[in-house]
Amino acid sequence: PDILAALAVITGLDPMATTSERLVMAPDAAALAADLAAHHDRLGFLRASEVGPGVRALSFGETSYFGVARVRTAAEWPLTIETPAPSVPSVPTEVVYDPATAWTLFAGGDILLDRGIAYTVKTLGKGVDFPFDGGTATIVSHSCCSQFGWKTPNMRRTGGEGSFRDLIQGADLAIANFENPAPDAFRYHEHGTVFSADPKLIAGLANAGLDWVSLANNHIRDAGAQGVLDTIRHLDAAGIAHSGAGTGVTEAHTAALLDAAGTRVAFLGYDTIAPSYWTSTASRVGSAEMTASALTADIAAARAAGAQVVIVFPHWGIEYTAAPSTKQQRLARAAIDAGADMVIGNHPHWAGAVEIYEGRPIWYALGNFVFDQTWSEPTMEGITLELTFQGTRLVQAAMRPHVILDRSQPNFMDPAGTGAIVMNQVWAASKGRLPW
Repeated sequence: PDILAALAVITGLDPMATTSERLVMAPDAAALAADLAAHHDRLGFLRASEVGPGVRALSFGETSYFGVARVRTAAEWPLTIETPAPSVPSVPTEVVYDPATAWTLFAGGDILLDRGIAYTVKTLGKGVDFPFDGGTATIVSHSCCSQFGWKTPNMRRTGGEGSFRDLIQGADLAIANFENPAPDAFRYHEHGTVFSADPKLIAGLANAGLDWVSLANNHIRDAGAQGVLDTIRHLDAAGIAHSGAGTGVTEAHTAALLDAAGTRVAFLGYDTIAPSYWTSTASRVGSAEMTASALTADIAAARAAGAQVVIVFPHWGIEYTAAPSTKQQRLARAAIDAGADMVIGNHPHWAGAVEIYEGRPIWYALGNFVFDQTWSEPTMEGITLELTFQGTRLVQAAMRPHVILDRSQPNFMDPAGTGAIVMNQVWAASKGRLPW
């Protein structure tokens, strides 16, 4: 009632007219979230401490209360109402949301630095930073057809140059999948599906602000065991953390731990695609196999090492599909059951389904991030995540659609415009997997 009375001054609503068609009263935050999910044309009001990932917090123009570009104090937020504190706080006081102490995570999909990306960056001379300098774009038409019979989009840049870089650099932590080795003896591949990247191109990832990459994928041993070791050395030199591959099963299954605003975050990378690349001995160089028993042991070890948030980052699924397989769902749920806070997957080269299991999110695939598959619209599009945390609690989750231009550069699309194409692909694949 106290909030409603204050809002009456702004909205002109009668605070006692609870039966008004314009006003619906919800008994608590959970009920309000459920009502908003069922009625997409409604606007709700919540205390900041009651906002969670089940609702989408709106911005006032360029001013946001959550995310990378958020205000840093409540005083900067234009809609502030002073009321008595609720008699029963919705969350413990130690995790009540404060934009000044929140932290953010950027997550992207697959990165390739060979083939079309190397051609754009090196042969065309656009430089290592070009793939991460994207802004905004829209699809204006489609052409028919690629060599595989797919219609492909024709895009137009709409401004905002560098906004992709701003988002990555502004996040406290930024992560993605590194879909190729970067060996000393690299070889440029004009085409094909064997990759090796020029180690000098890793500078582009470091300059963009990426903090961690997964090495657990079906290409990491494309340059052999030495290629894996060289890649690790070059990433270390660039200051980019990594996990999911190494010398011996212990190293490959050990989480990378990073700090974000005082919260210790663990990242575990796994592969399910290339068994010939997995390591199962103390000396073989390879990637981490994803099994229920490995998840239990590895997550427990990460917690013992001080991890407060554990993120599992698998390489899995069926290429060019959006819906997860039964095996993926089983492993995703095993990760949550073993104590992971969320799962963020890749490999299909399409943005895929989202699931909520035991209250925790699973993104089965984000799609291509920096990649050169220009032969279909789904492979030229993807999503990136912008997640906001207060301590260990996820409070907002934004999925941002993008389209890849110049065989290498992601650019944001309006999710209510042409970005709805890839977002609808995600929602269609998520049917029956979400609580709304």
